Amino acid sequence: MAVRFLLLPLALLALAASSAAVANLEIGFYSKTCPDAEKIVREEMIKIIAAAPSLAGPLLRLHFHDCFVRGCDASVLLESTEGNVAEKDAKPNKSLRGFGSVERVKAKLEAACPGIVSCADVLTLMSRDAVVLAKGPFWPVALGRRDGRVSSATEASNELPPASGDVPLLAKIFASKGLDLKDLVVLSGAHTLGTAHCPSFADRLYNSTGAGENGAYGVVDSSLNSEYADKLRLKCKSVDDRTMLSEMDPGSFKTFDTSYYRHVAKRRGLFRSDSALLFDDTTRDYVQRIATGKFDGEFFKDFSASMIKMGDVGVLTGAEGEIRKKCYAPN
Repeated sequence: MAVRFLLLPLALLALAASSAAVANLEIGFYSKTCPDAEKIVREEMIKIIAAAPSLAGPLLRLHFHDCFVRGCDASVLLESTEGNVAEKDAKPNKSLRGFGSVERVKAKLEAACPGIVSCADVLTLMSRDAVVLAKGPFWPVALGRRDGRVSSATEASNELPPASGDVPLLAKIFASKGLDLKDLVVLSGAHTLGTAHCPSFADRLYNSTGAGENGAYGVVDSSLNSEYADKLRLKCKSVDDRTMLSEMDPGSFKTFDTSYYRHVAKRRGLFRSDSALLFDDTTRDYVQRIATGKFDGEFFKDFSASMIKMGDVGVLTGAEGEIRKKCYAPN
């Protein structure tokens, strides 16, 4: 699989550099200690996505779920222990995938540069490369994150943005991470990649008692297009159906593009949080603008900028944390 990692607009490089300076990160952080770090990650990611294209979405989601709890410190990768339930075992994280791919890339880096590259940086680079390999934008990743030693399922349950959230709630959660309303609507565009299990959206299809009178479902969620809801019910037989997956961006779930916004504009967003974007003036205007298909380049730049910001949230640097040898356990 031949992939061009594109040259960047100077504005993105400047944003990455200035954002990195605030977070004490650095473009080319491993240039002397592990000069081939990004190349090793990229080459391994090309193999991973070639073998399993559907992993692009889950790897991007792993990075999101990491950064929203304790910052981008790879705490989402830690396994639970006898005395602690870790983030990955929190209810919102039960469907996370891609842990084995992270360990695979980390093992390659450990073979080349033992004890140098953090799992937090590995995950950040892998999420960027996942987007690129799904035909999305490239952005510079400032590096130098260190790995956290603490991982709490309770914190994950309390801090992750819920799929059922409305814009005021989601905006409050994003603001607590230094992200604004534009970041919210732009990063929601990550739902162009991946699939979801029924329990994360089936409450939009069925009320608490299942079908209504005479088997009719009635209006369960009026913000959801009724024809789309009927199609979803063919896959999800109940609120608790955990066997079936639905594409978050139907027909394009392996490709990073703007079709997600066209679905949302037509009231075909899979999650309540997707549909909620139409009920706020700022987010609705952005959805409708990108949905025209005339501003793909603008969205790609916006997404890159928001990912740079998110990748700097709550990072550990310098002597903080550690560089894990295995991403699933502290040293």
